[in-house]
Amino acid sequence: MATAAAASAAELEADPKAGPEAEGEEDEAKADGARRKVFTRAVATATYKSMGPAWDQHQQREEGVSESDEDEEFAMASSAESSPGDDEWEYDEEEEKTQLEIERLEEQLSINVYDYNCHLDLIRLLRLEGELTKLRGARQKMSEIFPLTEGPNIWLEYGQYSVGGIGQKGGLEKVRSVFERALSSVGLHMTKGLAIWEAYREFENAIVEAARPMAGFLSPFDREQTFDSQLEKVHSLFRRQLAIPLYDMEATFAEYEEWSEDPVPESVIQSYHKALQQLEKYKPYEEALLEAETPRLAEYQAYIDFEMKIGDPARIQLIFERALVENCLVPDLWIRYSQYLDRQLKVKDLVLSVHSRAVRNCPWTVALWSRYLLALERHGVDHQVISVTFEKALSAGFIQATDYVEIWQAYLDYLRRRVDFKQDSSKELEELRSAFARALEYLQQEVEERFNESGDPSCMIMQNWARIEARLCNNMQKARELWDSIMTKGNAKYANMWLEYYSLERAHGDTQHCRKALHRAVQCTSDYPEHVCEVLLTMERTEGTLEDWDIAVQKTETRLARVNEQRIKAAEKEATLAQQEEEKAELRKKARAEKKAQRKKKTRGADKRKADEDNENEWGDEDEERPSKRRKLENSVPAAAEAPEAPDLAAETGLFGKSASADDTPASKQKERAAAPKKDVPKVPHDSSKDSVTVFVSNLPYSMAEPDEKLRPLFEACGEVAEVRPIFSNRGDFRGYCYVEFKEEQAALQALRLDRRDVGGRPMFVSPCVDKSKNPDFKVFRYSTALEKHKLFISGLPFSCTKEELEEICQAHGTVKDIRLVTNRAGKPKGLAYVEYENESQASQAVMKMDGMTIKENVIKVAISNPPQRKVPEKPEARKGPGGPTAPRQTYGARGKGRTQLSMLPRALHRPSATGAQAENGPASKPAATASEVTEAPKMSNADFAKLLLRK
Repeated sequence: MATAAAASAAELEADPKAGPEAEGEEDEAKADGARRKVFTRAVATATYKSMGPAWDQHQQREEGVSESDEDEEFAMASSAESSPGDDEWEYDEEEEKTQLEIERLEEQLSINVYDYNCHLDLIRLLRLEGELTKLRGARQKMSEIFPLTEGPNIWLEYGQYSVGGIGQKGGLEKVRSVFERALSSVGLHMTKGLAIWEAYREFENAIVEAARPMAGFLSPFDREQTFDSQLEKVHSLFRRQLAIPLYDMEATFAEYEEWSEDPVPESVIQSYHKALQQLEKYKPYEEALLEAETPRLAEYQAYIDFEMKIGDPARIQLIFERALVENCLVPDLWIRYSQYLDRQLKVKDLVLSVHSRAVRNCPWTVALWSRYLLALERHGVDHQVISVTFEKALSAGFIQATDYVEIWQAYLDYLRRRVDFKQDSSKELEELRSAFARALEYLQQEVEERFNESGDPSCMIMQNWARIEARLCNNMQKARELWDSIMTKGNAKYANMWLEYYSLERAHGDTQHCRKALHRAVQCTSDYPEHVCEVLLTMERTEGTLEDWDIAVQKTETRLARVNEQRIKAAEKEATLAQQEEEKAELRKKARAEKKAQRKKKTRGADKRKADEDNENEWGDEDEERPSKRRKLENSVPAAAEAPEAPDLAAETGLFGKSASADDTPASKQKERAAAPKKDVPKVPHDSSKDSVTVFVSNLPYSMAEPDEKLRPLFEACGEVAEVRPIFSNRGDFRGYCYVEFKEEQAALQALRLDRRDVGGRPMFVSPCVDKSKNPDFKVFRYSTALEKHKLFISGLPFSCTKEELEEICQAHGTVKDIRLVTNRAGKPKGLAYVEYENESQASQAVMKMDGMTIKENVIKVAISNPPQRKVPEKPEARKGPGGPTAPRQTYGARGKGRTQLSMLPRALHRPSATGAQAENGPASKPAATASEVTEAPKMSNADFAKLLLRK
């Protein structure tokens, strides 16, 4: 049967611009079209069944043939399955392992019912084993915890299913009820709502076509009551659909003009054009969704902001539901949706339904449970239901200890609001006190044992209990007992805790207990004792007797004297340590000077004058040629503009023994090298006004030839490059860093994404160009240093572990968004990694399953990413000060290594300042000798030199 809906479905499949198949969703569009065709056939079958026995006989003949074919096929399949195989015994061991795994998963779910991956594994194994009864039960349990989100396809299938019961009593109205619910749920969906509208119209139109042959035989009254009223239902559906902005509205309007025998009313045309105008406003957001990749959270957030400005509640609800189909595990989206419903719509069934779905999708988020409890109370739900909901929240498996304190506080607030404190005693009051006691016990036993920390270090729950007892129940005795317990938990040293207790006693207690509390505070407070003493003296000045005043003055003076004495001792200790460090620094400096003088004396021989002349000429030129380590940057670039990740220049020049030292080169070659002409390197001054369009590039290979030509193509991909300014030494050697100046600021921002790009086997560092003299606190660090619940920190990885291998391991526990292997400056792995999951739940599951795992004989450690705060590097002047430690410097031998290695160079050719320079500029591997350990060489007279000459 060729119908209008089927034709429209075919047009949707053929037209790539219509509906959701516009951007690579051909498969889904074909499935929708096939589903609509099946639905059309089902509608026609259900409608024409009412035409009489002839239709039934024809249908029975077709069904009989199909059933016989199916019976034959089933018999063949059963025969094939009934024949036993010869290798069934091979599967016994595997089946036994599977059964053990099923039992383990069931036991794990009995402990933690919110283990999402465990549910999936159990369902998979039960399906493989063919345990249909258990499989049905497992799916039912999972659906109770983790719901499926509604969508257009599900409603379409539900409508098709409901058509099958059209022959039953009231079946026609039931089908219409299902379609009306579908329209209210997804009828405004711009890309997929069209299928629901067409299916509904096809259903009503099929009834019209079935009644059309009999319309000529009816009386005018009966025709109006049956045929004409049914015809009006189809007209109404067309008009309703054309008033809503949907994709392919033009085809729907053309279909209406062709189907309707009368001209389209002017009011319908106006509504149609208005909907077309609205469609143009919505198209940018819909196209952004079609072009983006799943889960498209940012695009949905922008769409939600747009709908919130317009303020149509139905469309706002629809866009939230569409966003949640792909982002059902994003707690912030549920919070925003439930907050809108709580404050704007306030429809009980809708609000509670969304809250219930939110906690079922994201049970680990305490904010959703707290909002759910408030919504239940706000809409007057029975107390028993709220209590059950709270118990479910406790078993949800929160990630932090503080989350349990928050959910307990929300529930205790609810119980407090139920109590009528005008009565001395009531059932609600006893329940509140019992809940407070249970909360303290739960936090102490369950939470502290699980997290090894207290979720409530300030005892906020106990403080609230004490306030309620004092202010609402007039039970100061109980409040004092609670505050005494608070102080014994390590809070007695804090002045604010004592002052809080003092305020409570002032409001609801008596002066005697206030005085007693302040006296204890004076003795115990260690952070702000002066403030507590001042409060005590103020109280005694206004209320106390002379004796009370004398006692208070005596106690405060004694306490403050003791505090001052402790502070003086601490200051003296610090000064002593600083002086000791200063003395050690002076001794090290003196020892280095004496060793340098000693080495100079040892190099003097018989031919002293000639050696002195050679050394003076040679090292005089060398001093002019070799730049100092502390010299400012060449090319007139200020040192303050250099990025914090500038390379260690000495590592490439041989000062630390990483390359051949000057002593390994014969003296003749050294002289040639010293006399070599300098390269003419143009010096370009750095313009600090162009820092916004300039990036600083460092950690480049020192052997890179023509850095300008090699780096320019790499950075031109980010935008037009004005200049690449590499930095060279006086000899013309590339120093491993440069400045890249762009024409536009946007290109410089784009270039920052090239940070850590591999260039010549080393990770290239790209950072903003900032003058540190103007911004001394500037520091570039692109990774977060705060708690990230969806990201894992993995340590102990083998150095040979690749990113692909780690991703394969981590994908078994959830969707991996990003993996970063931590490397050093040379790009070598450090055995550390950060793995970012799609949500907090997957990350927490991965921690439990991967912590302690063995990878290539290495046992790894896995934890939620929570890096410590990065310490600010100590300034050079602080290290050189009296209190700053001065690291000892290592003395290198003749070949740049340990002093235990002997030098094969004749003593007469030793250069006196070479060793000294290395000793002064080299790093420390062992402490320098003190002054007492240095032994001076015996002084030689002229007669001694004469004897040396005569020995030749």
